[in-house]
Amino acid sequence: MRYSIVPLRAEHWDAVARIYSQGIATGHATFETEVPSWEQWDASHLADHRLVAIRDGEVVGWAALSPASDRFVYGGLAEESVYVAEEARSQGVGRELLEALIAGSEAAGIWTIQTGIFPENEASIRLHERVGFRVVGTRERLGRHGDVWRDVLL
Repeated sequence: MRYSIVPLRAEHWDAVARIYSQGIATGHATFETEVPSWEQWDASHLADHRLVAIRDGEVVGWAALSPASDRFVYGGLAEESVYVAEEARSQGVGRELLEALIAGSEAAGIWTIQTGIFPENEASIRLHERVGFRVVGTRERLGRHGDVWRDVLL
């Protein structure tokens, strides 16, 4: 099954927010408990590094980079997020999005992409390993998710 990978624009936000909400609902995708507004999300992500996967005219996944720090020395370090719609999981969408995001970041001079993944999110860990990420450590009790302290793999 083929997907078009295109830049994420404001008009994609409703679909992106729906997919983000599905990820939040799993309890294993993010510390967030609700989807931010477009304005909040837009302000926190790098404008040139946001992608959506479109199949049959519908957004079925998204990936984006956000700055890891505002310090100049970390200008080539970015934090990555990738989310795939429930109906499109395990179909290669996440991999295509990540590969395109990585290619774009390398062309732009970003030298390191990092991400944080809950250890329970085994599908995300496998996806990231397939495209070259590796676990470099565990940040124990990084934050509370509801009433539970959560570890995050870096």
